Amino acid sequence: MNAPQSAPDFVRIEEVPFVALRLHEVVGLIIRRHSEGCGGWVVTPNLDILRRMMLDRSFRALVNSETTLYTADGMPIVWLSYLLGTPLPERVAGSDVFVELVAEAARSGKSVYLLGGTPGVAEVAAGILLERFPALRVAGCYAPPFGFERDAEEMAKIRRLMETTRPDIVFVGLGSPKQEQLIAALRELLPRSWWLGIGVSFSFVAGDVKRAPVWMRKVGLEWFFRVLQEPRRLFKRYFIIGIPFAIRLFARNLLRRMGLPPKE
Repeated sequence: MNAPQSAPDFVRIEEVPFVALRLHEVVGLIIRRHSEGCGGWVVTPNLDILRRMMLDRSFRALVNSETTLYTADGMPIVWLSYLLGTPLPERVAGSDVFVELVAEAARSGKSVYLLGGTPGVAEVAAGILLERFPALRVAGCYAPPFGFERDAEEMAKIRRLMETTRPDIVFVGLGSPKQEQLIAALRELLPRSWWLGIGVSFSFVAGDVKRAPVWMRKVGLEWFFRVLQEPRRLFKRYFIIGIPFAIRLFARNLLRRMGLPPKE
């Protein structure tokens, strides 16, 4: 992992070093480091991404080799930090980083690119953000077609877009692991830019996917709200895979906190 100069403290959960910063501190760090000429990559694991990092060695190696900052996207990760006696100050979700970083980019004159999402959604989100922040510099928007990662011409097109527009900050909204794989493939083109995988965040801003009320986010129920909206797509992820994984994860770390060997 490439740690920034004057690196903040980190909290290790399953060997993932989560940055112990609040949302505004993460945003400020990104802006400051970019102004100093340093790029980076922010990964915002929730339980689904953490599970993938624990089970898929190739994915973990891909992400660990380049990531500058990990932030805790899910409340269960924050709860785990308390269980381990090394509490994170707060949840720093990718969707919140997206909006706050766009606002700060507008204030500091940095350009942003919205890459991903379903066709047309990034453009709608960009329009809404420009209404909120008229000084925002949107370098471009592009939604790659399904299967783009297996299409050499499409990947070449995305590279050309990045090289031509040269944004300061690139938001990639494709879901995991596709967004991380794309960022890893593109980062070398713009080493001084900041890259963030932010999942469905374009749709939250555009309004075609409703985000959970603040109280649900605070008590760790945002995932349940998402399932209610998209049960066919998300039921298996959260109920069949996610909840059993969370139970095992908390049990494993409780044993670790008690000084007992965790069960594999």
